[in-house]
Amino acid sequence: MLDGEVVAFDERGRTSFGRLQPRMHASDPAQVARLRAEVPISYVVFDLLELDGISTLDLPYLDRRRLLADLVEPAGAWTVPAHQVGDGPDLFAAAAQQGLEGIVAKRVDSTYRPGGRSAAWRKCKVRREQELVVGGWSTGTGGRSTTLGALLVGVHDPAAPGRPLRFAGGVGTGFDDATLRDLQARLAELATDDCPFTPRPPSLVTRTAHWVRPELVVQATFGEWTGDGRLRHPSYVGLRTDRDPATVVREPGPGDAGWDDSGGPPDGLPSRTP
Repeated sequence: MLDGEVVAFDERGRTSFGRLQPRMHASDPAQVARLRAEVPISYVVFDLLELDGISTLDLPYLDRRRLLADLVEPAGAWTVPAHQVGDGPDLFAAAAQQGLEGIVAKRVDSTYRPGGRSAAWRKCKVRREQELVVGGWSTGTGGRSTTLGALLVGVHDPAAPGRPLRFAGGVGTGFDDATLRDLQARLAELATDDCPFTPRPPSLVTRTAHWVRPELVVQATFGEWTGDGRLRHPSYVGLRTDRDPATVVREPGPGDAGWDDSGGPPDGLPSRTP
């Protein structure tokens, strides 16, 4: 019994949730056949839970890894990624440099505990930061039904005539009550009937949107840019009153086209780490 994850890689050899998404719910045989050719997937095996009917859950992690490496030979559709003992900061830096999602740190003596979190395993995610222009806000739900649910944000496109503001998604986490009150007051002063984004965001967004003049700049952390120019898992950091909204554009980062990462990872580190 194996533990792993199905992944799709982009053209630079990085795992890409965006590329995997179209294959998740495909059911039409013709569509499945087309996607199989266009978006090949791999099964990345992380752990071994049972071998020949005998549970390996209570074995130390390194013992399970040794058994796994002996049992599974990499082939076209599955692989056992390399692991590294020690030098975690260097490996994390290499992941950030290559634009990967992050690393998982595990104690070498840790057992496998299904269905629960453990301090012995830590997900260390690479987070990027981006300045964003606020073009509106959406109504909240649940405990935030009387205040804003998310800031609707964008970046200017310097390659297009007039440098239009392109919609980059909604930032709905990272707020405390005081921040929400402050933002609500600022947004009320900037209210307008005109959508500042070009093109207009999809109807799923606009039906609960309240537009504002694009004069407010915020800072947010996020995981990555999606293929359609949206921020993945953004979180609010703070206001940037020192920035002119007109100068806010998408900032290049590790793994983006044009980013200079020719130095590669430190010696001895894998060039691709799912």
